Amino acid sequence: MVIDTNIVLDVFVFNDPATLALKDALAAKKYQWVATQAMRDELERVLAYPKIVARLARHALSALDVLTHFDAHAELKEVAAKAVLTCADPDDQKFIDLAVVHQTLLLSKDQAVLCMAKRLLTHTVQVRAAL
Repeated sequence: MVIDTNIVLDVFVFNDPATLALKDALAAKKYQWVATQAMRDELERVLAYPKIVARLARHALSALDVLTHFDAHAELKEVAAKAVLTCADPDDQKFIDLAVVHQTLLLSKDQAVLCMAKRLLTHTVQVRAAL
């Protein structure tokens, strides 16, 4: 599966109840989470946003804690070639590209991705907001 940054935050920072099944599945290694270094870099950048830093502090977490979870669960792959489908949000394109190459589940809450669900399904990519 490919997991976008907002879902990663929901799982490892916000402890969103809607992501508990995903957190458990990742811990049990029920899914192979594929990602790229660019996705990890984006997560690292987002973890430095003031609102995220405050949330981390509230939960007695650090950015390193979240990145350690990422590193423990995500298998880094090469950056995927641009898919034939183009996302309206260029920041989300890397998630789509990787999901298309691996023909895998893409977890995202981003409207720019969700609105592409039918088109992505024709490329063997299922898009969901949660497990």
